[in-house]
Amino acid sequence: MAWPPEPILTERLVLREPEARDRATFIEMLASPEVHAYLGGPRPRDELEREMPEVPERWPGSFVVELDGAMIGQILLRRATGHRLPAAVGKADLGYLFLPKAWRQGYAAEACAAALDWFDGALPGEPVVLTTQSANAGSMRLAAKLGFTEVERFQAWDAEQWLGLRPPAT
Repeated sequence: MAWPPEPILTERLVLREPEARDRATFIEMLASPEVHAYLGGPRPRDELEREMPEVPERWPGSFVVELDGAMIGQILLRRATGHRLPAAVGKADLGYLFLPKAWRQGYAAEACAAALDWFDGALPGEPVVLTTQSANAGSMRLAAKLGFTEVERFQAWDAEQWLGLRPPAT
């Protein structure tokens, strides 16, 4: 798979590789109690300021989501090599983080759909998994909208988790 791809354009968004100008937004997302309510809690801002490189890490499958020239979120597509559930091992795993100001406007669905379309073109025939806390109603709605169906539920991090599978595109 060639990386990075050309920026992916949707009706309202641009998906692109991380740049130095995104560092402050990455820190804001990772330190946000709202963003990390279902992800084990935020990281301390001072720790993030010290540890985050000037240019956030670039690796295949990591997309910044940009609206009107500003980062509002991140999409991650990576291999679930160390996943604890056999149904997910080796499959691509979809993850996403968005700033609270970008919630409930359809940006996550638009960005994830575009990333999944790119993935289907880059790696045809590959299924994708998604894990979220079953209590995260917004994430559960997004998973259904994107075509993920439940494979199993399991306990982790003191909460019920949901594993969904999106079959390969035909």
